[in-house]
Amino acid sequence: MRIQLVDPSAFTPPYDHALAAALARAGVDMELVTSRFLYGPVPRADGYRVTEHFYRRTARRGLEGRGRVALKLAEHVPDMLRYRRKASKADLVHYQWLTVQPLDVWLLPPRRPRVLTAHDVLPREPRPGQLAATRRLVRRMDAVIAHSEHGAARLRTELELEPDRVHVIPHGAFDYLTRLPEERPLPAELATVEGPVAMFFGLLRPYKGLDVLLDAWRSVEADAELWIVGMPRMDLEPLRRAADQRVRFMPRFVRDPEIPAFFRRADVVVLPYREIDQSGVLFTAMAFGKAVVLSGVGGFSEVGVGRVVAAGDPAALSAALTSLLTDASERRHLGEQALAAAAGPYSWDRVAEQTLALYRNLLDSRR
Repeated sequence: MRIQLVDPSAFTPPYDHALAAALARAGVDMELVTSRFLYGPVPRADGYRVTEHFYRRTARRGLEGRGRVALKLAEHVPDMLRYRRKASKADLVHYQWLTVQPLDVWLLPPRRPRVLTAHDVLPREPRPGQLAATRRLVRRMDAVIAHSEHGAARLRTELELEPDRVHVIPHGAFDYLTRLPEERPLPAELATVEGPVAMFFGLLRPYKGLDVLLDAWRSVEADAELWIVGMPRMDLEPLRRAADQRVRFMPRFVRDPEIPAFFRRADVVVLPYREIDQSGVLFTAMAFGKAVVLSGVGGFSEVGVGRVVAAGDPAALSAALTSLLTDASERRHLGEQALAAAAGPYSWDRVAEQTLALYRNLLDSRR
């Protein structure tokens, strides 16, 4: 079976590489078709091929190249048309993302079963026409994968996708990060911190509830620090004004070799989101056996790990953080729960098994 995983803009390299490796271990002839990731190293290909097919000229200019977005858009249609020829070598094409949905719906390769993983089921703060474009795109797929029952329900109701095209396959735990040979230490200013640490990690965006977290943190009754770590995609000044002296900001992209040190040091990982389907940060915390505090939104409550609190409720969030930061035995218990889930239902081999079953069903139905 020849499968191509397609992520033109390299939006989710950890997911792409982990799934490709697990499918390759299951005996699939795998190729990841993507572009060069410009923010840092990506996992090494293990048993599968990687083709950097998309946006080659843009990648050569780097992140700071002039006119980068315009050049990428100019490359998009020719690259998608070239990919149509490349796709003829695959039995099935599995898209992780499609970059320009209003165009891409007309540029998909013909005569091949198509699968799309809906990492974000619906666009956040959609531009005019974007929801309609998403609806047209998913209807061109033979199957659409959601990472939770919550996400699957939205595909069926809000995008009006036929139920037999919707499939729930969970996200996998990013255990590859626990065994990186080139792991880097914590930054010097964090390495000497004593006492418990709660950590928010990932891109800093409004929907992730950082304002709620900072409001809650002022009431946390523990001799602990809060670390907010990740690349900003919002104005941080209001958050800095809301932070007390126990909060540290690390507002930058954190490369793979640096990630393990942050997660090993954190005692609690907190995800106070207002909305989500699933989060790679959660599945990183699980791989490191961390106690987590989650908002009860999207698919979070389906995972069965950590403490779940009401979204947008600073008092509930503060109480959960205080409880865990002052109770090492409970943190250990929740960490063991997370590790068991990471090795069981959220292992990549289990994810690959379910994904491969879907591929076989689609190919058998075509025959």
